[in-house]
Amino acid sequence: MSTATARRHSDRRISPVFLGILAVMAVSGWAVWTGFAAQPGVAVFLFVLSAWIVSLCLHEYAHARTALHSGDLSIGAKGYLTLNPLKYTHALLSIVLPVLFVIMGGLGLPGGAVFIERHRIRGRWRHSLISAAGPLTNVLFAVVCTAPFWLGALDGVPLPFVLALAFLALLQVTAAILNFLPVPGLDGYGVLEPWLPHRLRRQVEPFAPFGLLAVFALLWIPGVNAVFFDAVYALMDGLGVPREAVYCGRELFQFWKGESGFCAVPVD
Repeated sequence: MSTATARRHSDRRISPVFLGILAVMAVSGWAVWTGFAAQPGVAVFLFVLSAWIVSLCLHEYAHARTALHSGDLSIGAKGYLTLNPLKYTHALLSIVLPVLFVIMGGLGLPGGAVFIERHRIRGRWRHSLISAAGPLTNVLFAVVCTAPFWLGALDGVPLPFVLALAFLALLQVTAAILNFLPVPGLDGYGVLEPWLPHRLRRQVEPFAPFGLLAVFALLWIPGVNAVFFDAVYALMDGLGVPREAVYCGRELFQFWKGESGFCAVPVD
């Protein structure tokens, strides 16, 4: 095997960091399912948080992998294909802040910080697809998390696990919606940007670093927050996920706030 081939395999080998996070998700998921943990909230917290980090890693991996196949061959050397969250350009934006927001309030905040050398990529459709690949991963996660609800496949599933899935689905739905907003700095704008006039793109470019902050500030406005979450819960209702299950899943996740008795939620 040549040195270049060996390096290429190394660049794409799954990171032990990611495998460790995946192991935490598997073990804590088993603990939630079996009721092994004395405190179900602790197990739910570890399961949802590790699954959320896994989804963040796969979100960034989707951007990177799509960019690789679109012409940016520098992606591998940056370590993005190893699924190691420590390799991201801005680990604070990609992992730390999204995790903190989930812990504080249960909002799937968009991450995103893989550096793609756009000049290597030809074709507007390819640029749009690279931007769309990340949030489409969140959409896929949302489909997987909600599938037991809209398929009516919850018979025999322990209630804590149902509640954990409902809350995790909320995070994925909010992340997908927020990421697809056509706001500079978010993936939704990245999908549209290649199709905009060059002059307009140049005018908007300075505002890109502040797009996420602007969205977050707007969500602090009670009226905007209410409209946003009404839309989110309407979508969750359409997917067959009861709001009570989401509320109680969040209550279990935030176990340190003190549970108001274990939520006994009837789920069809």
